[in-house]
Amino acid sequence: MAEFENVKVVKKANVYFDGKVTSRTIVFADGSKKTLGIMLPGDYEFNTGDKELMEILSGSLEVLLPGSSEWKTMEGGESFEVPANSKFKLKIKKLTDYCCSFIK
Repeated sequence: MAEFENVKVVKKANVYFDGKVTSRTIVFADGSKKTLGIMLPGDYEFNTGDKELMEILSGSLEVLLPGSSEWKTMEGGESFEVPANSKFKLKIKKLTDYCCSFIK
């Protein structure tokens, strides 16, 4: 899906790691949420509350998922899931555009 219709957008940005990772929250009519964001090159660790689906729209990164000891390379057009209540690590290789879906 290249665009979303009939959504609300939260004006306040989500800003992490001194502005190196930013996103905006989109709320759908059914109450579900997604964030659209940009990650600059660097190493990051994130915590999850809900299960997440991370879609990489463009860019390049490596991800270390919970329970794994091997980094996996991801490129634009690929996605990965992160379990609820967990942590995952990212090594952003070049500017990465992403969409994160929160799954209840």
